[in-house]
Amino acid sequence: MQRRSFIGRAAAGAAVAAVAAPAVVQAQAALRWRLASSFPKALDTIFGAAEGFAAQVRAMSGGRFQISVAAPGEIVPAFGVDDAVRTGTVEMTHTAPYYFVGKNEAFAFGTAVPFGLNARQINAWMMDGNGTRLMREFYANYNFVSFPGGNTGAQMGGFWRREIKSLAEMRGQKFRIGGFGGRVMERIGLVPQMIPAGEIYTALERGTIDAAEWVGPYDDEKLGLGKVAPNYAFPGFWEGGAALEFWVNTKAFDGLSAEYKAIIEAAATTASKELMARYDARNPAALKRLVAGGVRLFRFPRDVMDAAFRASQELYADIGAKNPAFKKIHDDYMSYRRDANLWFRLSEAAYDDFMQAQKL
Repeated sequence: MQRRSFIGRAAAGAAVAAVAAPAVVQAQAALRWRLASSFPKALDTIFGAAEGFAAQVRAMSGGRFQISVAAPGEIVPAFGVDDAVRTGTVEMTHTAPYYFVGKNEAFAFGTAVPFGLNARQINAWMMDGNGTRLMREFYANYNFVSFPGGNTGAQMGGFWRREIKSLAEMRGQKFRIGGFGGRVMERIGLVPQMIPAGEIYTALERGTIDAAEWVGPYDDEKLGLGKVAPNYAFPGFWEGGAALEFWVNTKAFDGLSAEYKAIIEAAATTASKELMARYDARNPAALKRLVAGGVRLFRFPRDVMDAAFRASQELYADIGAKNPAFKKIHDDYMSYRRDANLWFRLSEAAYDDFMQAQKL
């Protein structure tokens, strides 16, 4: 099912609902669904995206279709949402697909892979390329269908107890990093740790880990990581544009009327756009506050970037040789990346390079 064709049907369905709301809404059965989020309530950006999605569904259905949003632990743990949706324990989730690469590395392409696409490129690959078709084909094996859930944009490289000046200084450090990026970090000598957002601060404070990444200034400030590890790295090369998704149990989705399916699609698309806008609007001020509070910025040295890039390409080749699902998506994704980077190099990158050098 191509997202661009479904969006057309979704828009048409939503338009009908808006023009003839009383007749359409009354024809639909009242529904109550549960959505299990992978993100804590304290993060109003990401957790708020699911709440905004639910509010849109309620409004567009005239209150007949209501979805309650649960934080991690209220129904299932943060990393248990995939099984909860697959089995029908909950009808849907809002999550980062790369959390589940332990089950199949192909999940990574639903969020981000190191040195992959940026946020706009991911959006284009998903909506006008083969991304949605390929990912939904893969997700069918797990009994759910995907919808856009937002994008954080390019992320930061995490908080470190001390500035990293060379690859040698990074080796052996225990680094909280989610998803696929940990595989690359392991290859260049780090010890990756997978820890939910709500537990990162404690692990960093107690010294269980040496460094931790989450998203970017606005969310990271809320987690307070800079208080115990004041050196803030950039860029987060493992998440050049980290996408989130809504997953809906296949049987639950297939049981919806055409109008309710259209509402789900439209609400997900709106929530996705709003999430990216919130990060772009809120990160600059948060970064200023962090720096004013004593956080020191540093850029990953070139030898770290070069080693990580080589390790990522080797990792993709190794996995692709054993995992047909990964290879199928990877080949299309990287082919799109080559063409997209050719265009972005002439347009966005050239413009940004000039503008960011100006003193406005």
